Amino acid sequence: MSALPPAEEIFFEVATPLNFRVRTTVSYWQMITTIKHPVMAGGEAEVVATLTMPDEVRVSKSDAAVYLFYRSDGLRRWVCAVARKEDSSGFLITAYRTSAIKEGEQVWRK
Repeated sequence: MSALPPAEEIFFEVATPLNFRVRTTVSYWQMITTIKHPVMAGGEAEVVATLTMPDEVRVSKSDAAVYLFYRSDGLRRWVCAVARKEDSSGFLITAYRTSAIKEGEQVWRK
């Protein structure tokens, strides 16, 4: 059994209230925080909290396997963690701050 290279190590894996786990690797988190959404650098604790204790979860309008987890940051903005579900597990697609919740069917609310 070979070990994953350090960049492919799991950065975090957490359980969501929708009964599936979401994971991301070290290298993918670095890509999110350096290329996609640099404002999220150092925000891994907020993303973990958003996935584990969201205020609201919606299903993407364009893909029924994609869920948008929202949690208020207390400043009239939201942290949004987007994850794809595959059976009982899933992976983080992206995470960002937003001032509005996107359309889509609400499937969970605090």
